[in-house]
Amino acid sequence: PNVLPADLVFVIDEKPHDVYKRDGNDLIVTQKISLAEALSGFIVNLVTLDGRNLSIPITDVISPGYEKVVPKEGMPITKDQGKRGNLRIKFDIKFPSRLTSEQKAGIKRLLGG
Repeated sequence: PNVLPADLVFVIDEKPHDVYKRDGNDLIVTQKISLAEALSGFIVNLVTLDGRNLSIPITDVISPGYEKVVPKEGMPITKDQGKRGNLRIKFDIKFPSRLTSEQKAGIKRLLGG
């Protein structure tokens, strides 16, 4: 009585996660890998936000800027029940700080340089 109806506004503050970053409905994770893994492949093992274990085989040659997209492993889309965003895996390739002349020659032999 004698009160005007008004809108109720909620402000949601997302806390940062140790592993994942959010971009809309997508989740982004950065995986540190060696140069050998970048060139020869490996398996990314992750625990999802809901506790599942994912093993994602990476068979492509990974170059700087490469991103692996895993469909439907991101955040749930609230307005579209049953649908989810994507999981985007970015890679931070650790290059060796120095190589011996023998190692350089071996790499050139292997890569045909």
